[in-house]
Amino acid sequence: MFNLEKYETIIFDCDGVILNSNFQKIEAYRSAAISFGANEQQAQALVDHHVALTGISRHIKFKHFLTEIMHQEVTENAMNELLKALNKQVLKLLNECEIAQGLSNLRDKTKNSKWMVASGGDEKELNHLFKVKKIDHFFDEGIYGSPASKHEIIESQQKKLNFSPALFLGDSLYDIQTAQKYNLDFIFVSGWTDLSDWERICTDGEIITIEGIKDLD
Repeated sequence: MFNLEKYETIIFDCDGVILNSNFQKIEAYRSAAISFGANEQQAQALVDHHVALTGISRHIKFKHFLTEIMHQEVTENAMNELLKALNKQVLKLLNECEIAQGLSNLRDKTKNSKWMVASGGDEKELNHLFKVKKIDHFFDEGIYGSPASKHEIIESQQKKLNFSPALFLGDSLYDIQTAQKYNLDFIFVSGWTDLSDWERICTDGEIITIEGIKDLD
């Protein structure tokens, strides 16, 4: 069904593609906001902003939270407090979350391709989680995340030789836009997405969809 052997590079988003973590991340953002002093309405406003910007760096989301929701200045102390609170909650919630079925089989099927992660999640956090979950060895080209944006990650990798043709597996509008911007083939992974109107978006854009990585076996 899919001619995956032709790809030099396969790029994976993390949340909603490799890990069933989108909704755990939502609760982590809510908890971080409340621990910072937000009320329930302000915490929900951050959650809504996070969902709308799925795949975007937490640094950008927290700057919006401070200026537009809490009406405070963006200070180093405030950002560090929010990032530390989120990191603590993410590690707690994601440690037990489900890993996508089919990763090992797909790695065997595409053994000549380079694998990498381009995520909006914190890069150090991702590398720690993947090591704990014993899936870091699949991604020989690296596990990348914020503070670099997905655009910066892709641009950096494209400068390397033999990057293309490349396939991007994602589950957000930002992933779709990133693939289009950098002329990457794209498959939308729908099973764990938090994009409410993904079916319409994928139909209108004639985007290939699968439920999960196992469907690429």
